[in-house]
Amino acid sequence: MTISMRRILRVALAACGLLAGAAGASAGTLETVRTRGQLICGINPNLPGFGQPDDKGQFKGFNADICRAIAAAVLGDPAKVKFMPLTAVTRFQALTSGEVDLLTHNSTWTMGRDTASGLHFTGYTFFDGQAFLAKKSAGLTSAAELSGASVCAQQGTTSELNAADFFRAHKAKYELVTYASDDDATRAFRQGRCDVLTSDASALAAARLKLPNPDDYVILPEVISKEPLGLMVRDGDDKWFDIVRWTMNALIDAEELGVTRANAAEAVKSPNPEVRRLLGVEGKFGAAIGLSDDWALNAVSAAGNYGEIFERNLGAGSPMKLPRGINALWTKGGILYAPPVR
Repeated sequence: MTISMRRILRVALAACGLLAGAAGASAGTLETVRTRGQLICGINPNLPGFGQPDDKGQFKGFNADICRAIAAAVLGDPAKVKFMPLTAVTRFQALTSGEVDLLTHNSTWTMGRDTASGLHFTGYTFFDGQAFLAKKSAGLTSAAELSGASVCAQQGTTSELNAADFFRAHKAKYELVTYASDDDATRAFRQGRCDVLTSDASALAAARLKLPNPDDYVILPEVISKEPLGLMVRDGDDKWFDIVRWTMNALIDAEELGVTRANAAEAVKSPNPEVRRLLGVEGKFGAAIGLSDDWALNAVSAAGNYGEIFERNLGAGSPMKLPRGINALWTKGGILYAPPVR
């Protein structure tokens, strides 16, 4: 083969590669999920209440149920979801590379992550804030007493910078000890390798459940940061972005409108125009995002509305026993608010 022929072949192969890449990009995540017949959801596997496999390997938790709601909206079946366990360090790369279709990992929505990673947050799922977990025997009652403390945290999370900001603002010395996973950080704290454990308050509540004698530990009252948690998708796929965003919105709107997993099928007969639009009886809102018009009905019927998902996994009746707090609806003293379907 001559040099010129090899050059022509290289150009042709490169063009084929570009065309194949363009075809894959144009197909989009929705088409990929439909062709596969399964949603692949990246999840933290070590957070009780949010995401953790049971003794049969089935994922349970707030984040897992949101993934099932999205699978129901897209594929009509909440069981058509595969959970991929990810660490804080690997989560963003797994989404960027296409290993997962969606990331729900208790990831904090920050400007840096939203603008520099090639990924996008679609909206809020849970409003949180960073705190400190201490042994009751230490006699600590406030984070203001932590000067000189050693602090365990997970690598690759916002907890590291927040802790640095907190101690810097208070002109206090501290020692940060980081670990690859939240389980490793919790284990180190239990073994006395640090004085306190820091993470999102919800993650600390989950960590406390893993410790022997959970009542021997206390979450200090100060919340030192804003940690708005959200779902993430790849940048540049507007249709998939809309699907994930509006399924989450639909779960919140359903709670506000009184649509539950138990009554959703009957609620399609409601005279309330807001309920009728949400459930696909009026309008073509599903078609606008590439889904059937009963997409929201399928999501709520599968997982329940936002309040049901919260109470089942995180609320007073769960082992987590977290108050709704600011995660309550805006009509009930919280800040949870979703745009309407209209």
